[in-house]
Amino acid sequence: MSTAVPGTTVRSRWTPERLVLGCDYNPEQWDPAIWDEDVALMREAGVSLVAVNIFGWSDVEPAEGRFDFRRLDAVVDLLHANGIGVNLGTGTASPPPWLSTAYPETLPVMADGTTRWPGGRQHWCPSSPVFRARALALVDAVARRYGDHPAVQLWHVSNELGCHNSLCFCDVSAAAFRRWLEDRYTSVDALNRAWGTAFWSQRYTDWAEVLPPRSTISLPNPTRTLDFHRFSSDELLGYYRAEAEVIRRHSTVPVTTNFMVTAHQRDMDYWAWAPEMDVVANDHYLDHRLAEPAIELAFAADTTRGLAGGQPWLLMEHATSAVNWQPVNVAKAPGEMLRTSFSHLARGADGLCYFQWRASAQGAEKFHSALLPHAGTDTKVWRELLELSRVLHALPDVVGTTVRPEVALVFSYESWWAADGEGRPTTLVDYLQQVHAMYAALRTAGISVDVLAPGQSLDGYRLVVVPHLYLVRDAEAAVVERFVAEGGHALVTFFSGVVDEDDRVRLGGYPGAFRDLLGVVVEEVHPLPAGQVLRLDDGATASLWTEDLRTTTAKTVAHLAEGPLAGTPAVTRNQHGTGTAWYVGTHLDPDAAAALVRSVAVEAGATPCAGAGREVEVVRRAAENRSFLFVINHSEDAVEVPVRGHEVVTGADVGPLLQVPAGGVRVVREDGHR
Repeated sequence: MSTAVPGTTVRSRWTPERLVLGCDYNPEQWDPAIWDEDVALMREAGVSLVAVNIFGWSDVEPAEGRFDFRRLDAVVDLLHANGIGVNLGTGTASPPPWLSTAYPETLPVMADGTTRWPGGRQHWCPSSPVFRARALALVDAVARRYGDHPAVQLWHVSNELGCHNSLCFCDVSAAAFRRWLEDRYTSVDALNRAWGTAFWSQRYTDWAEVLPPRSTISLPNPTRTLDFHRFSSDELLGYYRAEAEVIRRHSTVPVTTNFMVTAHQRDMDYWAWAPEMDVVANDHYLDHRLAEPAIELAFAADTTRGLAGGQPWLLMEHATSAVNWQPVNVAKAPGEMLRTSFSHLARGADGLCYFQWRASAQGAEKFHSALLPHAGTDTKVWRELLELSRVLHALPDVVGTTVRPEVALVFSYESWWAADGEGRPTTLVDYLQQVHAMYAALRTAGISVDVLAPGQSLDGYRLVVVPHLYLVRDAEAAVVERFVAEGGHALVTFFSGVVDEDDRVRLGGYPGAFRDLLGVVVEEVHPLPAGQVLRLDDGATASLWTEDLRTTTAKTVAHLAEGPLAGTPAVTRNQHGTGTAWYVGTHLDPDAAAALVRSVAVEAGATPCAGAGREVEVVRRAAENRSFLFVINHSEDAVEVPVRGHEVVTGADVGPLLQVPAGGVRVVREDGHR
């Protein structure tokens, strides 16, 4: 039995003694005769943490109420006997066939009223009390059995919560949505005011009239849709809390779940989720549907560190090579596994884990890469794994070090939901595209970044970048205003500050909440058609978006030189208190954006990382008594970076310049901290 006191909730933070190399393991897919070979190879590769029972529900509970732990017992004991820690899944991610057969009301329903059936995974409604009761019964059985097992180092709630079932529109979800709304607004009159239901005769007189934003024949109410996103994120977070509470009755081991801070997952507001985690963990896979996947990876890693409050975090899943779910599943080039893994490590990860250990022989993910490929150990992937392991084991004192940027970038899930709603000025502009554009500009300028939620403290930063923050609360905007008034610098881009938390336009001209701070008024937006490019009078070019903008107290830095708004300010600079606020009223070309960001950052006193650029990452992790410089060269040319110290990958002392070959990774334990 567990040493935890029944009925109590115990919180324990995850603090590894050394960098973790880990993986998912699905032994239920393999004959037990293979398990010993697997564990021996794990030891050879230096694997120290293995996630098991992630999708084990049908194996552990083959029929309702009948539990069989024999296989899981054997695997957990085998890993422990070989000195490998266990990241133990609760097994609830994918219900077994018996559950939906007995309880079809647990299945999720889409906006068009169609049901999603078993045969894949995550086929459950987050609001279903029946699903929750059966899932928590499983969690209780697993936690009772393994709550004090010495192998268990981490508890893994479900898996990628909301990856496929974040939004459910069934009648059970509708009732839960109404309860959530009653808690939020108290009265139907308050709901009507918040949602602006005077428009299109949508006024409600009773809670029973309110439905989720199911498919409509015209544009839906945008605030209802926004609130449904909020509700859905809260509903899944409530489910996480329920599992975690059961676990903590039986165990003092840290509890978490794997976030999906990626370009294709926007339905969970992880700023609200992060405080509930004993360690923030993330899953990330290179997305080759994007123009620059490595930049999106770096943004995701910086965002995950932001969710962790600047503290170390765990990369719960990534891939050794290709995935299986993109239109073209691109295999990683030689050396790319090391580069992508170390991009996460450089940005604060204290553990690098992969999906999965052994590539599946059957199932939907059989062509997803793994640590042990179908071709076995005589492979590029296996050799690169051994090299990665060697370098990780040479860096034990990286654990606990942090990244300390001088520049912050504000990122908001709520603004993402609202800005990309139907009926916006142009579908050619989307929120995350603009966030990525400014992040890429900062990276090209060699500037490390902390990603923060709206309203978080800006103390200690020199510059805050606020891209496309369409929705912002008064208190959140006031944080930026005070920061500038007290001597900070801010760079705000177009379509920011436009609406409040109810998606209600702030009257008087855009950029609404930031109008006085920036010293500008936008009378009307003028989106550009696809492919149209306009010159600015400073030599830059712009696309996608222009504005009929006039200055009040700001000075114009660049004007539009072409088009119907020629002569109109496009980039402005305003003194506010003892600080400076910049505004960009268009979508600048990448070189112009990087040049502007670098100029603004230098004026703010933020120091770019020497040698860094669009294809060269230079990131420092440090503590009081040690400092490590990570250099990741994604380019086809060798680069030089000024640094002195001991380089871990090659084992050589370096300085005053470090040579990094094309596609190479170097980690320098800097002089003075050896």
